[in-house]
Amino acid sequence: MPYNDYDTDRGGFLARLMPNVPPVTRNLLVINIIVFLATLVREDFMIQTFALFYPASQFFRPWQFLTHMFMHGGFWHIFFNMYTLWLFGSVLERSLGSRKFVVFYFFAGLGAAALHTGVEYLQIQHFLAAGSQAAVSRMMITPTVGASGAIYGLLLGYGMLYPDNILTLLFPPVSLKAKWFVLIFAAIELLTGIFATADGVAHFAHLGGMLFGGLLLLWWRKSGRIWERNKWI
Repeated sequence: MPYNDYDTDRGGFLARLMPNVPPVTRNLLVINIIVFLATLVREDFMIQTFALFYPASQFFRPWQFLTHMFMHGGFWHIFFNMYTLWLFGSVLERSLGSRKFVVFYFFAGLGAAALHTGVEYLQIQHFLAAGSQAAVSRMMITPTVGASGAIYGLLLGYGMLYPDNILTLLFPPVSLKAKWFVLIFAAIELLTGIFATADGVAHFAHLGGMLFGGLLLLWWRKSGRIWERNKWI
């Protein structure tokens, strides 16, 4: 079994509270929950300060590219993201080691924000060309929140590292190999991103997380940097 640096984290209250969850995944879960609770108390302040706004917006701040990853728009939003983080993040952190995992998670999340912002730029140019200033104004005050970009990166990472593992959806109860689930999710996000642009979901952020996460794993593989004590994961 390959060496994993998460084994060095043995103490502390959180470790005792979640003994089977490796440290980076555990801390990400806790930070997301704390930020969500803070948003319930001071929603306007938290959204305006930490959600991601388009760079030309009066509300934009550079740190929002990072902080929006810890913001969520409601209970079910954070529930499903954190459930997926716990489920797949734990596996990937044990496989990659904690240091590589944290790099992978944030690289996917920041890549998701970059692609999402790039798509917003194209949308704004389209609205400007069409003379729809009202649509541009709405985009300038519309925040983007959620860890979903990084989460989709985790899904892609799991599918790349464990392509033949069988996954089963809760509803509908369908079982498929991980690689097919990943391809299906990617196709759904691409199609809904193109044809459902007004549904309030940042589909291209999800695709960005998968794209950048996949590129990082491919680069690590090519450069031989997914080795742990002379063993390929």
